[in-house]
Amino acid sequence: MGWVQSKTSKLARALALFLSVAIPSVAVADQTLLNVSYDPTRELYKAINPAFAAEWKAKTGESVVVQASHGGSGAQARGVIDGLKADVVTLALAADIDAISAKTGKIPADWQKLLPNNSTPYASTIVFVVRKGNPKGIKDFEDLAKPGVGVVTPNPKTSGGARWNYLALWGYGLKKFNGDEAKTKDFVQAVYKNAPVLDTGARGATISFAQRGLGDVLIGWENEAYLVLQEFGADQFEIVSPPRSILAEPPVAVVEANAKAHGAEKAAHAYLDFLYTKPAQAIIAKNFYRPAHPEFAAKEDLARLPKIEFFTVDKTFGGWAKAQKTHFADGGVFDDIQKQIAPQR
Repeated sequence: MGWVQSKTSKLARALALFLSVAIPSVAVADQTLLNVSYDPTRELYKAINPAFAAEWKAKTGESVVVQASHGGSGAQARGVIDGLKADVVTLALAADIDAISAKTGKIPADWQKLLPNNSTPYASTIVFVVRKGNPKGIKDFEDLAKPGVGVVTPNPKTSGGARWNYLALWGYGLKKFNGDEAKTKDFVQAVYKNAPVLDTGARGATISFAQRGLGDVLIGWENEAYLVLQEFGADQFEIVSPPRSILAEPPVAVVEANAKAHGAEKAAHAYLDFLYTKPAQAIIAKNFYRPAHPEFAAKEDLARLPKIEFFTVDKTFGGWAKAQKTHFADGGVFDDIQKQIAPQR
């Protein structure tokens, strides 16, 4: 009996020792937030989150950890609709946040009025990344429709960035063809005919182009283009900024019902408010976005971004609700373009 007790005691001590080594203690934060975001913001929020945590700690004495989820904006919105417990969403376009609001009721319908600048703390635009020396001579959107030009862009059905790319092409076509919708559609269709593979998100398209060597030109976010040069080499790629492009305005919102359920309302609102502050705006510019308050950014960071003539979704397409229904809904213009292209492949 004593032998059994001794052996049991030894096993218990061994188990306790194993658990102490295998499961290290983790400091538990006073508050945890989940930011569900789109693909190209990984580096941005990797810098923003600790800066916010430091400010929150200084103001409240509480620790906060911001967790981030990244993916195609449309797919991320569907994840939140299906139950992903986001406290805040920082997505690629207003239509995705509108969809969460309409289908779940977890975000107020007037969410864009709750923060400055239509709840958009930063903007971007759509540019091109080409291989060094620009062997295909890409200068503007019209060059993407030329035979023999391999185009890399994500799928507008899953990626918010891809929808900005598509609308940038369409807006260019409307200008070039004096508002002729049929000629514009033919032009956009010619570009997508040159894009045989459509990744689900902007980051996947970047990997396909820069790492896998697919295509001659990547259409994408301006900030993502600069990251290509940083990550994969300015000796391998260069950026071409068209003279006129779309003003891409990625918005943010608190998922009020989720944040309330988590007891995180105050921190969630403070997190998005922080995005408009001087420290955050400086970080935003450093990460190649165009800040809502350029006066808060370093001059050298602003100087890197060229002047471009912008057109907007509101003025050119009648707003996101109309653009979404016309172009990206099931049976919309994009689906028709894909049907026309399929027999030709």
